Amino acid sequence: MIRTLALATALAAATLGADALAQGYPTKSVRLVVGFAPGGAADTVGRALAGGLSRELGQPIVIENRAGAGSSIAADNVAKSPPDGYSILIASPAAISVNPALNPKLPYKPGDLAPIAKVSSSPLLIVVNPATGIKSVKELIAAATRAPGTLNYATSGMGSAPHFGAAYFSQVTGVNMVHVPFKGGSPAVVSVVAGDTQLTFATPPSVLPMVKAGRLRALAVTNRERSPLMPDIPGMAEAGLPDYAISFWYGIFVPAGTPPEIVKKLFDATVAAARRPEFKEALAREGTEVSISRSPEDFAAFLAEDAKFWVKLAKESGAKAE
Repeated sequence: MIRTLALATALAAATLGADALAQGYPTKSVRLVVGFAPGGAADTVGRALAGGLSRELGQPIVIENRAGAGSSIAADNVAKSPPDGYSILIASPAAISVNPALNPKLPYKPGDLAPIAKVSSSPLLIVVNPATGIKSVKELIAAATRAPGTLNYATSGMGSAPHFGAAYFSQVTGVNMVHVPFKGGSPAVVSVVAGDTQLTFATPPSVLPMVKAGRLRALAVTNRERSPLMPDIPGMAEAGLPDYAISFWYGIFVPAGTPPEIVKKLFDATVAAARRPEFKEALAREGTEVSISRSPEDFAAFLAEDAKFWVKLAKESGAKAE
């Protein structure tokens, strides 16, 4: 009886301690960990969200870029952080679905991260260096068919959305192109602008400035139809490939085991930040739409369904983990 009473007292104390932690949260700055180099889509969305998130939480949001391994390094870092709400991750399908499917030996599992909310949704952009002379998706397919293995496409890393956008394109069209992975969207785009690689299936934030400056040529968005945010660029149906369509998202995650009260506070703050006009305007300038989950549970259900597409694509592509 004494042991039972002691255990009950300890559990009650632990519960009260967790409640007190949650009620006082946050009392210091919060890390927002980005799995790619500065200048890419994840970094752009994260920085656009950080200002509103800071205002909602009343504490600074410190952006921490941990590039490498298709964002697995960042995901593992947050998964192994204390579950106290002070380390959060902005992630795409790469970290949550693709990398674990490619590499069962990863030091983290998707279940080590608890979903908070999806905040954005976007197609990819197929862009080429103008020096290639390629002006349409049909011409891209013709060039890749005419000389298999001679077109190099840059991406933000193995298992990233751009990588699988290109892999899916190759599956649908039967073309053979060479993958050149980088540690982020920005260095990948630089390689295409420089002519070291010929094309990329890129996130809009990482390439739209170069498209507008005439240093890259946009062939299509990877939606079936034109995007209202990029109305001058054809969708895949108009480009002659109606059977191809792919988009990606970014969402917020915390270490599994984070107290429910902190999860709720982070969800409420994330939703409020994502609804701010300046966040919507910042994303719209980059060709990205705001897309907010109704609840952490709603986001978890979305992830379970979304993973089916990405895992199937990862396995069928024959891709290997970095």
